[in-house]
Amino acid sequence: MGVALTVSGRQASSPNGAITLQPKGGGYVIQYRHLPVLELSDVGVKTTGSQTEATFGKIRKNGRVKEDYQMLIGKRTHCTNRANEYVSEGTDGQGRTMRLVFRLYDDGVAYRYELSGLKGDTFKEEKTTYHIAEGTRRWMQRWSDAYEGFFPLSTTGEGKNRRWGYPALLEPQDGVFALLTEANIERRQSASCLYNEGSADAYRVCPAENETPLYGDWHTPWRVAIIGTLADVVESTLVTDVCQHSQLEDVSWIHPGAVSWIYWAYNHGSNDYNIICKYVDMAVALHLPYVLIDAEWDEMKDGKTVEDAVRYTREKGVKPMIWYNSSVGWVNGAPGPKYRLNKPEDREREFAWCERIGVAGVKIDFFSGDNQMNMDYSIDLIECAAKHHLLVNFHGATIPRGWQRTYPNLLTTEAVYGAEWYNNVPTFTNRAAAHNATLPFTRNVIGPMDYTPCTFSDSQHPHITTHAHELALTVLFESGLQHLADRPESYLSQPTEVQQFLSTLPVVWDETRLVAGYPGEYAVLARRCGTTWYIAGINGKDEEREITLPLDFLKNQHFKVLSFTDSGLKDSPWRITTGDHLPASVSCQPRGGFVMRLQLAKVGR
Repeated sequence: MGVALTVSGRQASSPNGAITLQPKGGGYVIQYRHLPVLELSDVGVKTTGSQTEATFGKIRKNGRVKEDYQMLIGKRTHCTNRANEYVSEGTDGQGRTMRLVFRLYDDGVAYRYELSGLKGDTFKEEKTTYHIAEGTRRWMQRWSDAYEGFFPLSTTGEGKNRRWGYPALLEPQDGVFALLTEANIERRQSASCLYNEGSADAYRVCPAENETPLYGDWHTPWRVAIIGTLADVVESTLVTDVCQHSQLEDVSWIHPGAVSWIYWAYNHGSNDYNIICKYVDMAVALHLPYVLIDAEWDEMKDGKTVEDAVRYTREKGVKPMIWYNSSVGWVNGAPGPKYRLNKPEDREREFAWCERIGVAGVKIDFFSGDNQMNMDYSIDLIECAAKHHLLVNFHGATIPRGWQRTYPNLLTTEAVYGAEWYNNVPTFTNRAAAHNATLPFTRNVIGPMDYTPCTFSDSQHPHITTHAHELALTVLFESGLQHLADRPESYLSQPTEVQQFLSTLPVVWDETRLVAGYPGEYAVLARRCGTTWYIAGINGKDEEREITLPLDFLKNQHFKVLSFTDSGLKDSPWRITTGDHLPASVSCQPRGGFVMRLQLAKVGR
């Protein structure tokens, strides 16, 4: 089934009128405050069962979307979903109905295709194409099945590899941005990526393999473009806005939190009971709620078992999480345990065992891409885990596409070139600062990100970001499970104020604001937990930078301010100060950073 749109000249707009959608040829152009920012040069989908393409009629308004909802993690706990919905309908030569549905938000556009009357069709291709002109500034990641790549600034789509992963950030007008992604993957669907193999400026949406026979009604995931200023992009909840709400009646057992993590310092530490105990003891010392027992716990040495480690963890008042190989991606030569989750009956038995011995959650690793099999398998895993009150962390997996709303026990996902790469290759040492200053505008916009931050010591390859830069990442990067990657002795040798900061580190935020920044150069975010604000910033450059802090949203409030900045001294790297005023600017060392904790002060008696 294909589409050749012949829509009328009627204009569609967002509730505040800032974003408009107009037909152009066989597609659409999207404007932000009268400036063209994104063009869909072609639209449509095809299935195997259609003999002719569908031609659409006029676009008409289909009503309003109005919803408030709560999130357990993310940029804010209370979210609003407001949009104007428009639809264009058509039929193919067999009389089957297709709808192209648009939702126009104040901060972007979401759209999807809805098909009816399917009789065993399989999805063939999508024709949706974004025109991204050569010369447009963009930060895009080359696609890989684990989404572990950089987002370098570029102005061209040329190159040998023409396959691109989400999210893709564009600056089509000075100071106006568009971030492309998708959301609300459901069963019988695959995820997609972008290809520009035919032309450097034509990026086609290409769903991964999906051989599932489709009957009756079916729709694609929502294709999403977040549009506006950088603040509009960073603060947007559009990805979860378009997702289904959770069906879980009881979420009282779901507790986000910080995690003590072994792998960064000890690649094979989880097969050593004594090393596990060191990280449990660190969690106790820093008041961290969780410890992760990573890969190879099924090969525990010295006569110990994972149940011994779980027992020790629980006796210390810490909640254990354990790792599994998904056994659909990297299997041969990969660590285990393997093949314990693939069959429904095995998965049920394994997760029931986890619940019985007191495991709080599972980290599942090494998936094999974006196809429909991986999407359905992931949903199976999350749902079965929820049945047994297990939190979920996906690694070596696809990016979040809003599942954190539909399945609230999914607290984080990797899909990022994070700190564990210091283990693998020397590349990250010189690129980490700029990469870190890009992620708040790209990957972390769309959902929780298990970067595994805050390393003061070195792994196999050194880091040259400063201590304050590393501490800032714990606030700058949002993740419902924030895995602290460094060694116990490194954390416990830091000043008391740093240890206390980590001990009270929130991972649930009631509000998030972009204070300042530009991708790859610097980033400053403010996040609120209750009445306490945290302001974190990093310098992505190799030169010192004075960062202005426009904090007007905090005026007329009085705070006790605890600040962590860089001293610039090798032997005494911290400058820790307290006070009762907010600075107008902060001087950042090369690849440096800062964090401020603002606790609301009582005024008067």
